[in-house]
Amino acid sequence: MLIPILAVTIRLVWLSLELLFSRRYRIKPAKDWDRHSAKAWDAANLLEPIGLILGFIGIGQIITASYLIRPIGLTLLMTGIIIRLSAIRTLGKYFTGTVLIRTDHQLIRSGVYKHIRHPAYTGALLAHLGLGLSFSNWFSLGFSSVPFFIAAVYRMHVEDQALRDAFGQQYLQYSLTRKRLIPKVY
Repeated sequence: MLIPILAVTIRLVWLSLELLFSRRYRIKPAKDWDRHSAKAWDAANLLEPIGLILGFIGIGQIITASYLIRPIGLTLLMTGIIIRLSAIRTLGKYFTGTVLIRTDHQLIRSGVYKHIRHPAYTGALLAHLGLGLSFSNWFSLGFSSVPFFIAAVYRMHVEDQALRDAFGQQYLQYSLTRKRLIPKVY
């Protein structure tokens, strides 16, 4: 039970850091670029505790190789957070909780953005997968992964559209040379 407790503690620290980062450069957008994608992400955040509670109760436990699954999950959780925080750091003032284009916005193609277009979502999805696996529980895995995957797919679509509208050919060229989540794959 130590690994799930550690995973939830890490998740709470991660959530707190993200709230601080997203509020740091908060501005009121001139245009609604977000198209409710932040609400989809918030809904995923609200669903995740259901899986964690079921994991603590033991409903849906993965029995086979749980001694191996839990530490792998914790490793994926930490790796995902590192990738996500690296992407957030690279974005700097352009990282927000909603999709928006600032008046001084620049297309970021450095750091982890050299390799993929949406590394913050790569990190988040990897971290949420790891959180679910660290419980070695089907419900924890499902509630920690599936809602965030759905929200991320929608949000990437919204972000790609906003960046195409804002940067035109410059973003189109960038998107043709960079995959979304996994270098050279997707």
